[in-house]
Amino acid sequence: MTKLGKDERRRLRNKSVRTYVKTCTRRAQEAIDAGASEEAQAGVVRTISALDRAASKGVIHPNRAARSKSRLVKKLNQALGNQA
Repeated sequence: MTKLGKDERRRLRNKSVRTYVKTCTRRAQEAIDAGASEEAQAGVVRTISALDRAASKGVIHPNRAARSKSRLVKKLNQALGNQA
């Protein structure tokens, strides 16, 4: 068994967090595009939580998390505004 360096351990740990954030974001986007308002709102809440967690762990930059949350909520509000 090979011993991993600190940077390699961090890279592997951060990879799963980044993948989870991307998956949450994609699912929320798909729900918004499909027009499923309840599912879209739940997906956005889940994505915001994942982004905040990733930013607090230092996996992504806090400004990137804020920008992603802002864009996602903006799309959700536009979709809900079009339905009403």
